[in-house]
Amino acid sequence: MAIKQTAGRDILGEFAPKFAELNDDVLFKEVWSRDDKLSLRDRSLVTIVVLMSMGLTDSSFQYHLMSAKENGITKTEIAEILTHAAFYAGWPKAWAAFKMAKEVWVEDLTDMNAKTEHEHSMIFPIGEPNNDFAKYFKGQSYLAPLSTSQVGIYNVTFEPKCRNNWHIHHATKGGGQILICVSGQGYYQEWGKKAVLLTEGDVINIPAGVKHWHGAVSDSWFSHIAVEVPGKNCSNEWLEEVSDEEYNKLR
Repeated sequence: MAIKQTAGRDILGEFAPKFAELNDDVLFKEVWSRDDKLSLRDRSLVTIVVLMSMGLTDSSFQYHLMSAKENGITKTEIAEILTHAAFYAGWPKAWAAFKMAKEVWVEDLTDMNAKTEHEHSMIFPIGEPNNDFAKYFKGQSYLAPLSTSQVGIYNVTFEPKCRNNWHIHHATKGGGQILICVSGQGYYQEWGKKAVLLTEGDVINIPAGVKHWHGAVSDSWFSHIAVEVPGKNCSNEWLEEVSDEEYNKLR
């Protein structure tokens, strides 16, 4: 897909129209759009390293850092990229680049600090990214198995705004789930009923056959212990997402 760029014409269109044309239509529309040769992420990586090696940490460098973030380069990756390049491009240049990169990835840094603070607020581990069930969650969740024998017990953590899909725990006898809230704030909602605000110490009993969802509020991390109630022929049916429209009405 061709990249649409107008910065050249916006800034230099009248003063240097040919330069503006080459910037917008050749550099970005043609070179940057050759995603069959290099991905946008890789082109961002190369561009950042080249600009840093030249000591250019101006508005153009900031633009390419922002583009790199949009193209999928994470805070952890940009830190490693600049650290590696420092040994070849120069230590002072890396310091200047890091100063600007921190400003671009500041939200990621804030999110990481919030995650660490949340993890320290409870005695249970936050666990690993819940990748096996990611398709049933909107946002990032984490899973820490506390017991997998006799009764399944898991610490489930949701980043702000994260929630799972509507779902039903099925069983021909017994079954269902118990939620024990251990940190942060979240929601629990049964189909056809109002959502319930959950805080530390709250306990929710979910019988088999009840359609429901649960997750974090918009401005807080949230963790609950999920206890699998033993039963016969237990299964889990995942259903539709909790839409942004539904979720935002809860604020």
